[in-house]
Amino acid sequence: MDDSFHVFDTTLRDGAQGEGMSFSVADKLAVARLLDEFGVGFIEGGWPGALPKDTEFFARAQTELSLRHAKLVAFGATRKAGNKAHEDPQVLALRDSGAPVVTLVAKSDVRHVTQALRTTYEENLDMVRDTVSFLVGEGRRVFLDCEHFFDGYGHDRDYGLRVLEAAFEAGADVGVLCDTNGGQLPMGVGRTVAEVISRGGFRVGMHAQNDTSCAVANTLAAVAAGATHVQGTANGYGERPGNADIFAVVGGLEIKMNHRVLPDGCLAEMMRVSHAIAEIANKAPNPQQAYVGTSAFAHKAGLHASAIKISPELYNHVDPAVVGNDMRILVTEMAGRASVELKGRELGIDLAGHPEAVGRVVEKVKGLEADGWSFEAADASFELMVRAELEGGPTAYFDLESYRVLVEHRADGEVVSEATVKARVGPDRERVIATAEGNGPVNALDHALRQAVQRYYPQLAGIELADYKVRILEGRHGTDAVTRVLITTTDGHEDWTTVGVHANVIEASWRALVDALTYGLRRD
Repeated sequence: MDDSFHVFDTTLRDGAQGEGMSFSVADKLAVARLLDEFGVGFIEGGWPGALPKDTEFFARAQTELSLRHAKLVAFGATRKAGNKAHEDPQVLALRDSGAPVVTLVAKSDVRHVTQALRTTYEENLDMVRDTVSFLVGEGRRVFLDCEHFFDGYGHDRDYGLRVLEAAFEAGADVGVLCDTNGGQLPMGVGRTVAEVISRGGFRVGMHAQNDTSCAVANTLAAVAAGATHVQGTANGYGERPGNADIFAVVGGLEIKMNHRVLPDGCLAEMMRVSHAIAEIANKAPNPQQAYVGTSAFAHKAGLHASAIKISPELYNHVDPAVVGNDMRILVTEMAGRASVELKGRELGIDLAGHPEAVGRVVEKVKGLEADGWSFEAADASFELMVRAELEGGPTAYFDLESYRVLVEHRADGEVVSEATVKARVGPDRERVIATAEGNGPVNALDHALRQAVQRYYPQLAGIELADYKVRILEGRHGTDAVTRVLITTTDGHEDWTTVGVHANVIEASWRALVDALTYGLRRD
């Protein structure tokens, strides 16, 4: 890996602190895989030892994550005042996480040292030296996050540099200057970064919060001033207004500043990865988001459309395909044949010699997406659709006759769901009726369907639902709104996600469930 410039993602740590954000461990593993596909160099997974979920993530990552481009990073604080690093439980948890890289957060503002840590300036420096030295001695690469650096530098121009000096003397690789409160503007960031590099000769990075809506601009200004390490989160997720959007940062670096910061071919994954992470986070993708929003290259009929007919670049600042997006004319949307072919190739399906099938898939996707479907995070449903077009029809392991779901609220307060499925199963389409209970209507439906078909397909016993998400589609309101359901299923070795959309949440769930089991049977 080229170490001259770092793209460092902290979605799973700093991004997870955003209001309404809650990643399960399975979610965190899925997001890490997506970020690695995007080509970031470092993925900060969380704070092991402080949060049980993060501790579990790092434990599972050792056997369940196989990263091609990124290195996993554990986040934590320097040792406590008056302690020793080799005796501090949280420092030991960082070592024991198995992560090859550790980010340590340290106070670099004298006011925070005395008022928040309630210790002396010298003890804070010793905490930095001792912790960095211990972890480096344990074979870990260490980055230091200098919390509140810019605010502290404005108050005392020397102490922040002393913190950086202590870290580098102890073996740290990068000193990250953090705009923790997010109040900086690009002009000031550029001046401060250039001055710090000039005064100390340190290798510095930039971590920007978005409280002035300048996080991306501040990050690019830091790079222009000499920073060679940038931190951000997918889609700008994070506390308060969020962090620097890593996609916009990379877009600015690669496309506007001619910095090659991603492996070859990864930039085109930007939109897909952005939307897939949004689905996992259960957040609606922002259509106006730079580079990756569905409206980022959308044009209405009239003057724009007339000009685009002559030359698309007249109204696009970059070719949308560079970041995996599409230009759209809002009156007559342009087909995405290339996107379908590329996605098919990624899924192991060669569509190059099947233009008719590609055309049918494109039209079907356009029609379904108009009704609220989204395949960004549902590769399994998309693959089933493509294979159905190639094979002349969907693979049907069973035919539904009917299903029914009942929810009973009993006098003792217990709520029980019961589902009945009538289906014709197997080569001879034997009629089967199965009834099962569950801890919710979808769970009961899942149990009943499995009970109906498992005699013919016993391999279903090794397939189970791992996650279930429901979203009321944007722009729809009330209890009659159309809903989208995403179901993640696992066989213990691989996860896959399917989607269903309908005005009835049970029917939407049924569609996603059928795809989930069908995909699992096809894989087997």
